[in-house]
Amino acid sequence: MNIEQESAAEARARLEAERAEVLHEIEQLTNRLETKGDYALGEGDPMIYQWELNLALRDRAQQHLAEIEEALQQLEMGIYGRCERCGRPIEPERLAVLSHTTVCSQCAQRRR
Repeated sequence: MNIEQESAAEARARLEAERAEVLHEIEQLTNRLETKGDYALGEGDPMIYQWELNLALRDRAQQHLAEIEEALQQLEMGIYGRCERCGRPIEPERLAVLSHTTVCSQCAQRRR
């Protein structure tokens, strides 16, 4: 196994582990959403706030899952770790922290 294959295997393992965590989080949040507070006029249930928060958290987790799935597809196509803006390799340190990122740190700073 050469260095490129090894780093691809490490990236796949990292992405798959992150994917499993996010799927578990989505499952937990979906279970919490089964109980919904009462929206009766003039009588707001405190659970409404928690339900809406869980809904927002699940939406964010689903977006994160989509980003991970995209990164796995890029890995299959052999383009994982390349900045979508400048085409240069994304820093390994950045990928270790944000495994699903699609831009290098320089392009991310320019985006702000």
